[in-house]
Amino acid sequence: MVDDDPCSGRPSALKTDDNVATVREVIRSNRLLTVREVAEEVSISKTLCHEIRTENLGMHRIAAEFVPRLLTDDQKQNRVDVSQELLDRANDDDNF
Repeated sequence: MVDDDPCSGRPSALKTDDNVATVREVIRSNRLLTVREVAEEVSISKTLCHEIRTENLGMHRIAAEFVPRLLTDDQKQNRVDVSQELLDRANDDDNF
């Protein structure tokens, strides 16, 4: 794994484990909230909320929802299984 060198400058005092956990729970409770709405709910800045969401939680917005950036191994296998099933159906059906 690649690690970043420590950066100079003042560390973020508000980027605590509690804030990360709170942002995670707020997003999980309603994935349609905007970064601004999540930040207001947790009482942190939009910039810090965005940073927590992307760097700590590995999420980004797709079709107005926050979703994990990476799929789990089970999710990847499920996609393969479903794709294979659809391909098999298409090959067995004479109408395609």
